[in-house]
Amino acid sequence: MNTEKVLDCTLRDGGYYNKWDFESHVVDSYLNAMAQANIDYVELGLRNFPKEGFLGAYAYTTEEHLRSLSLPEGPSYGVMVDAKTILESGYDSVDGVNRLFAPAQDSVLTFVRVAAHFREVEHCGPIVQRLKELGYVVGFNLMQAGGKPGEVISEKAQMVVSWGVVDVLYFADSLGNMDDQEVHRIYESLRSAWKGEIGIHTHDNMCKGLSNTLKALEFGVTWVDCTVSGMGRGAGNTQTENLLAVFDGLNKKYKPSAVYELVIRYFEPMQKAYGWGSNLLYFLGAQNNVHPTYIQNLLSNTHYGTDEIVGAIDYLSRLEDSTSYNGGVLDTAVSFNSKATVVSGDEKTTTLARGKDVLLIANGPATKKYATAIDSYIRTRKPLVISLNIVEDIAQENIDYYVISHNSKFLSDMTRYVDLKKPVILPRHRFSPSELESLSGLEICDLGVEVKKGELSAGKRSVVIPSDITAAYILAMLLQSKPNSISLIGFDGYPSTDPRQLEMAAIFDLYSRNEGALPLKSLTPTTYQISEGSVYAEVG
Repeated sequence: MNTEKVLDCTLRDGGYYNKWDFESHVVDSYLNAMAQANIDYVELGLRNFPKEGFLGAYAYTTEEHLRSLSLPEGPSYGVMVDAKTILESGYDSVDGVNRLFAPAQDSVLTFVRVAAHFREVEHCGPIVQRLKELGYVVGFNLMQAGGKPGEVISEKAQMVVSWGVVDVLYFADSLGNMDDQEVHRIYESLRSAWKGEIGIHTHDNMCKGLSNTLKALEFGVTWVDCTVSGMGRGAGNTQTENLLAVFDGLNKKYKPSAVYELVIRYFEPMQKAYGWGSNLLYFLGAQNNVHPTYIQNLLSNTHYGTDEIVGAIDYLSRLEDSTSYNGGVLDTAVSFNSKATVVSGDEKTTTLARGKDVLLIANGPATKKYATAIDSYIRTRKPLVISLNIVEDIAQENIDYYVISHNSKFLSDMTRYVDLKKPVILPRHRFSPSELESLSGLEICDLGVEVKKGELSAGKRSVVIPSDITAAYILAMLLQSKPNSISLIGFDGYPSTDPRQLEMAAIFDLYSRNEGALPLKSLTPTTYQISEGSVYAEVG
């Protein structure tokens, strides 16, 4: 293996976890480690036009920022640009490139990689040709190559050949689900048309990133990507330190010890904080051709537990195209809304609790801790009991209604609702016919819902809530129902700085602002700013 070229893209791919906002001392240590390890190419970040919201320096990697860095001698430095950044910029391709890139002689950069989906390849010729005219080594990266027919891969490679300017043609295992046979198949499909150098960018969703990289080198690939500790989108990439450790046993070109120190000092703590790396959920996503960004965003959302994420993965796997990330599709996966529908609802649903003492039970730890007292309270006081999703620790016969507002809970528990044989309050318009069919035989209480930031209100058939939280859904319904009282169980709360605590605090505040909102009393310990009582004091 004496022809390999190692490209480390930690600051670019790792930025998907920290918004490309790396601490300057970490960057300095990283750059020095790359030079000491004799890494051939360092991809410093992305090059972008301005985007909404805050993104750190390595989302833009401007020439001005580059001049502020102390770039050690040794590696060649470059950036990546997504083809759609230019194709969707409103500029023609040449003008878009000119606006983003200075001539190479005026830059510290020596190479630029263009990443493109297969559907974008035919539009990319002018982009790479202009980059070559500006003096850069040009790489072209075919994203999501896995599973594409060989003839399609060869056709795209032939297009790249026709441009006559690309220095290295990459293929990416974007979904992290390739094996060595797939790597070989894609390599041979490219090689049938492309005679130049080939590179590979692997992901580690199924723990095959390193092995696929090494196999690719055996097949004839000469450029290989890696990141420190595998930091990268979703499950992450082939780990630089592991790749260099393998190379260290084969030749002495690379010196991995500086990278080992970098990993231990900076990147292992970052990994614990941000949570990249392969796990079962990334494995399942890869197995079902689900883009890893869906899994990453589901994991980073504190509302969803493992069972719910598995349900969302199942939903995504049944869509026609979940191989490209789309935030709207993710919203679909966690809220039932497979299609835009008219909000429905039944006026009878909002009268279910009229004139009754209502007990709302959530799945907080207190529900399990005080389960015996809660069951006793229900038997003695006989409130109308509404369970937010399925509460495990309260006897089924003590529950009057179950309520569901978003589909991640439903997808993980749908067969259990049928077994419970109790009425279910839900927004019918959010369910597909097949999902409704799975609930056949149950009494459905239809309550429509719309999500509008900063609003919580109720009508006769539907409610408006600020976020897709089941507690907000049922509290809004109770505004219209006009019960006698509302008590809460299992609303334990979270630490004061936890986003879930802040979100629920906002929901309680919006609820209380409504005319006719009843005071809420928690009968188990809570960190929310609501009145507390005791489930023990209320019995007998």
